[in-house]
Amino acid sequence: MNENIKNLTDGPRHLFSGWPVAAVPEVAAGLYSIWDENQFVYIGMSGRSATPEELERRRQIGKTFGLFNRLAAHASGRRSGDQFCVYVADVFVLPQLTAGQIESISKRQVTFDSLVKTYIHDHLSFRFMETVDGVTALRLEAEIKAGSLGVKPLLNPTP
Repeated sequence: MNENIKNLTDGPRHLFSGWPVAAVPEVAAGLYSIWDENQFVYIGMSGRSATPEELERRRQIGKTFGLFNRLAAHASGRRSGDQFCVYVADVFVLPQLTAGQIESISKRQVTFDSLVKTYIHDHLSFRFMETVDGVTALRLEAEIKAGSLGVKPLLNPTP
């Protein structure tokens, strides 16, 4: 297993409430683990199709790609196109909604996504590691979903 994998369990923890986080590279393929205190909640990756050459080309362009964009999407709380935010909404936010909050959502006084964002910012943090390419990130993500860290992620384990 990749020696940097320990960054996902023991590396610096970054709060979503502090997004954007300067430590996250603007262009990178890699993996990230999401935590609620000491509970391993989710494993994800970004840069699936990225080769080392593609990553370097994107660095030269100077536009964000990969880990930065994926973590930014998670920090936003928007469910559209973001499976992690959908899981957070379904598993953590929905069961806690009061009748008043449901009514406010239905009357468009409050958005459900704003409640998801608040939950993410109030409770969750992440760790990350870069990989040389997207293929490596995808392989490691599959191994971790299957339990290679000794525990499977709560929201997206491999059955």
